[in-house]
Amino acid sequence: MPFSLAAAVRPNILALQPYRCARDDYASGILLDANENAFGPAAAAAAGDQLERYPDPHQARLKALLAGLRGVPADSFFVGVGSDESIDLAIRVFCAPGRDKILICPPTYGMYSVCANINDVAIVKVPLDVADGRFALVPSEIKKALAADKSIKIVFLCSPGNPTGTLLAEKDIKEILEFEEYDGVVLVDEAYVDFCKQPSSVASWTTKYPNLIVIQTLSKSFGLAGIRVGISIANPEITRVFNNTKAPYNVSTLASNVAIAALQPEGIAKMNDNVQKIWEQRDALIDGLQKFARVGRILGANDANFVVAQLLNENGQPDNDFALSVYKQLAEVEQIVVRFRGMELGCTGCLRITVGTGEENKALLEKLRVLLN
Repeated sequence: MPFSLAAAVRPNILALQPYRCARDDYASGILLDANENAFGPAAAAAAGDQLERYPDPHQARLKALLAGLRGVPADSFFVGVGSDESIDLAIRVFCAPGRDKILICPPTYGMYSVCANINDVAIVKVPLDVADGRFALVPSEIKKALAADKSIKIVFLCSPGNPTGTLLAEKDIKEILEFEEYDGVVLVDEAYVDFCKQPSSVASWTTKYPNLIVIQTLSKSFGLAGIRVGISIANPEITRVFNNTKAPYNVSTLASNVAIAALQPEGIAKMNDNVQKIWEQRDALIDGLQKFARVGRILGANDANFVVAQLLNENGQPDNDFALSVYKQLAEVEQIVVRFRGMELGCTGCLRITVGTGEENKALLEKLRVLLN
């Protein structure tokens, strides 16, 4: 059935009158409208930051730069506090508490479930095909679940996945978007998409599919996790609902200024250069790990800035107890922190290791050489 925003959005959200301020209409002159402190900030600030003033509620300059980067119209962008704000906002907009559901494909990013639980929204799980570490969607099973349960309002897809590090096949995403028996939205989380060696974002599809939301972040490829700036890209009608529902000044002036600087040509060039370095170090890290007899497979397609390595027991089998002991030894004795992922579906015995600098990766491999022997 065709997607209808009016039918998909919760009625109270659709009817919501957004918070408005005088700054929505007038942003210059002598500003005496918002009860700000006209005598300035108590903390030292860079010239021009104007920290005594509330930030731009519309982030127009930042959105224009994002539009240039992603090749999508500026009115398609919502800017939030990391990707997590977009995840939570999507659930609040489309899912009625205590009634509606989301669908996730484990193993996947944990915040989908956290946000659903906070909002009293149930979770339907259709696992990825994890055989041989392929971590692929199973569209037939997803469509079966959607056809059987009309209370599912959002399908969350993580591409490249976390913890899988694997890009989802475009044909599989398209099959779900075009499933005629589903009238909800599909949210594709592309936090790691810039680490793919070929252009892989489906953000441009939002001009074709009105039921598609793509979320991204400046935390990963741009190396700006500390400013907590994320975006969603969708058709302008969905974006308008998101902007009406968000808090009035959700992105700070400091975060916005840093993001704007990063999206200048020199910032984008720096990002691309760092991604190239991560590719090189990712390959070197995989090569080093595969030299250890107690390391089994490197799972997934390695499309992100981390690798997922299986640790084997003395019988050559993936082993959670052994992986957990190595994880704890690394953190507590060697002061090297990785992530134990052995409890995730298809990840028995696995550590997820972020690609570090050459020196960091060398230190990790040296410590593993001792621990794995």
